[in-house]
Amino acid sequence: MGLLLALVTAACWATLPVALKVTLEQVDPYTLTWFRFLLAAVLMFAWLAARRGLGGFATLDRKRWAMLLAAALLLIGNYVFYLLGVQQTSPANAQLLIQLAPLLMALGGIFVFRERFNGWQWLGLATIVGGLGLFFRDQLDGGGAGYLFGSSLVVLAAVVWAGYALLQKQLLLRLSSPAMLLFIYVVASLVLLPLARPVTLLQLDGLHWALLLYCALNTLVAYGAFAEALAHWEASRVSAILATTPLLCLGAVAATQAIWPGSLAPEQVGIAGYAGAVLVVVGSALASLMGQRPGR
Repeated sequence: MGLLLALVTAACWATLPVALKVTLEQVDPYTLTWFRFLLAAVLMFAWLAARRGLGGFATLDRKRWAMLLAAALLLIGNYVFYLLGVQQTSPANAQLLIQLAPLLMALGGIFVFRERFNGWQWLGLATIVGGLGLFFRDQLDGGGAGYLFGSSLVVLAAVVWAGYALLQKQLLLRLSSPAMLLFIYVVASLVLLPLARPVTLLQLDGLHWALLLYCALNTLVAYGAFAEALAHWEASRVSAILATTPLLCLGAVAATQAIWPGSLAPEQVGIAGYAGAVLVVVGSALASLMGQRPGR
């Protein structure tokens, strides 16, 4: 069950940038992101209300409210910067570069929370950095200025997500994760509303409506499956499965092009790029699996 749920999470995260790329043909980034947050807020509110999980906010002091607002703004930035990056570059490239996010979060944990890494984990992090550099160098040769700009936006999305994750770790001491996400979804819906154009959603065809709904539900399904996977399996093994997401994304792009020719531009990945992607996967698995401590 843990393996199945981890694979569901990886499949959701691998196919999301593909769905986003196609949806952006008819929906602008701000409206798409606003709709994703709005639907998530409605569904999360209904779920928490049914479980009577809305009372945790009363325990927050002024400092925690400020941290919660900062976390909301950082996650909004992550969604928007990532989507703008996907618009400028390819799905597989965006999915690989966003792997910087957990790397930056891990480094933040070392410096902020004084967490410790063993030698194998440091080797895994170094392997991830080397793989990202190799892939980036391969893509830069044929990508031009547009690729560089889009990649910079994805890297920025990774940076702000790492900041959000570090704040979330502190806030979880006082507030449940679903309640925190509900607040963030509501704030994001309000912040992005002036930038969104909801009327354009009425002009979508059936295919793009289906993709829009998939993009909106993807995060809820992915994080729900992720949480359940952790309940059934060791965190290190779940993380090792999720490390394959960039390779699964390359497969999703290839499958989409085969089933629906012309929907996506082909990925221009050379031998060095594939080698870099494999190194990212190996480094992520190494950092996850070798972080286990022997039991008593």
